[in-house]
Amino acid sequence: MKWMYGKQDWKTRERGLENCYLMTNGLGGFSSMTMTGAVSRNDHALLMACTTAPNCRYNMIHRLKEELLTETGDVLTLSTQEFEEQTPEDGYLHLAAFSYEDTPIWRFLVNGVEIKKEIGMPQEENTVALRYEIKNRSSRNVEFVLTPFFQFVPKGADLLPDQEIVFTKGAVESEGMTLHLRTNGMIKEIAETEEVYFYRYDVCDGRRAYGHARANHQIRLQAEAGKQVVLEVVYEMEPSKNSAQTIIEQTKADRKQLEETAGFTSEAGKMLSKSARQFVSKRESTGGDTILAGYPFFEDWGRDTMIALPGICISTGQFETAKRILRTFAQNERDGLMPNLFPEGGNEPLYNTVDAALLFINCVYLYYEATKDMEFVREVYPVMERIMDGYQSGTKFGIHMDTDGLICAGEGLAQVTWMDVRVGEILPTPRHGKPVEINAYWYNALKIMETFTEETETSRYYAQLAEKVRDSFTEKFWMPEKNCLKDLVSGTDADRQIRCNQIWALSMPFTMLEPEKERKIVETVFEKLYTFYGMRTLEEADPEFHPYYEGAMEKRYMAYHQGTVWTFPLGAYYLAYLKVHAYSERAKQDVKEQLEVLECALKEGGIGQLPEIYDGKNPVSSKGCFAQAWSVGELLRVYEQIEKKKK
Repeated sequence: MKWMYGKQDWKTRERGLENCYLMTNGLGGFSSMTMTGAVSRNDHALLMACTTAPNCRYNMIHRLKEELLTETGDVLTLSTQEFEEQTPEDGYLHLAAFSYEDTPIWRFLVNGVEIKKEIGMPQEENTVALRYEIKNRSSRNVEFVLTPFFQFVPKGADLLPDQEIVFTKGAVESEGMTLHLRTNGMIKEIAETEEVYFYRYDVCDGRRAYGHARANHQIRLQAEAGKQVVLEVVYEMEPSKNSAQTIIEQTKADRKQLEETAGFTSEAGKMLSKSARQFVSKRESTGGDTILAGYPFFEDWGRDTMIALPGICISTGQFETAKRILRTFAQNERDGLMPNLFPEGGNEPLYNTVDAALLFINCVYLYYEATKDMEFVREVYPVMERIMDGYQSGTKFGIHMDTDGLICAGEGLAQVTWMDVRVGEILPTPRHGKPVEINAYWYNALKIMETFTEETETSRYYAQLAEKVRDSFTEKFWMPEKNCLKDLVSGTDADRQIRCNQIWALSMPFTMLEPEKERKIVETVFEKLYTFYGMRTLEEADPEFHPYYEGAMEKRYMAYHQGTVWTFPLGAYYLAYLKVHAYSERAKQDVKEQLEVLECALKEGGIGQLPEIYDGKNPVSSKGCFAQAWSVGELLRVYEQIEKKKK
């Protein structure tokens, strides 16, 4: 799927800042700027390097200034950028087209000169490659001038006032880091120049409005009248000899291989299979792989990994990657819990999640279903047993099994489900008690353990407990007057709120409800919560519904799970819809048609990606992370179901 944009997509400078590309290096580093080449967030960068995978990220090259000089002295700016005070650069007026499939490509046309710009980023290297094809069909000689602006600061930070950025022959140095330069152009040192940027897409989220970067050299290349020349530029932290063209070709080849391995037939499925790989990164501290939750903000979290992994790795045929990630988590299980966050350095992982451990068991099952790798199941089976024991006898954060067989979780200000945001001493969505999706995961885990155990008595025990959980769940969660499930069993008003969490009680491999109840839930969820771009976290009729996600952090967090549309639960909804309609061809066709609308989301925000969230009232433009792992992963599972599987 090749995404094409033209002048109609940047009629104004502001419109040209709406969408951005994303390339990642498998270390946690990335390259991401808008389709007009601007930085509209402090996290945008031509090169965001990662010195210790996956979270020690540094904004090395923040942005590029691009100019075309004529022999008569005219200076034509090709780059686009908003600043704090100085006049904006409006190079988008010369931008004829932008496209993204496997690499971002810009095409400029100015006074008879065509310029094609392309970027590549290799895997497991802190490197970015630029290639400019300049066709001078005018009657005058021209000179192309490239001025990179540097930061050398941790991701999200700003340039230090007294920070020195030094250019020496073939390298830029600052803060103990070195960035090597290779180019066929002429390098010219210039007086240090500082710019102050206006970050439009940070301001709307209540983040800081301005940031700085400095330049100390330019790269130039002349193009005589009637001639064609090529400028190649490579910036890298680890010296190599690969040309920009080689790096770009390898970037494309790597993505094509991912597409072939995944084996999807639809263009959207193919694109998402390649986008999925952008979340997979090395993790130096564990020596394995991990899944980054989202770009540009998030790190790797246990809950997000366990939700995203089935689609990101298993649906795409990346089985060895899935096994490496699961093995890393298995080695870090503590007290029956899985890490929710792997901090850098010598700190211990954080375990504040009730979801991740149960979803780990689900991931092992889905991996087995795809590979029949019973050897790996036996390897991690003791870990799964410890999880089941911990949840039954009780572990941290109030997680324990009640006398009715259902799981309780949460205490104090600790939120351990995915609706875990906290504003000071306020929990906007307190879910202490028996959350609906956690008990769906619990039943699913019991049935998986019944399947995997090789001891008859143990199998019988899990089967009997699962039956008890099923009876208790149906009795305590079903609301016949609303034709759906409670969100929580806690004895508070929050119990009866209609939320999207109930959809996982239908979409797991093993479920508890009779078919008629499942059909009613699907229809209720569709009526109250469904949008083409995601699921509302709370029905609009609820007094606590927040229609918009905007403003300062406190205001955003109050809306985060109170109506805001999240993309990833849409995967569970479609899987549930297919299930209650017996995976019929008609049901698959219905889902295909609805997914066609979702394809519009692939063109907006993060190009070729699916975002984190939208406003609850009227989901128009994506918000939060422009690329979210569990959004991509869960929708890939739907594409897998309708394209690859037969029930």
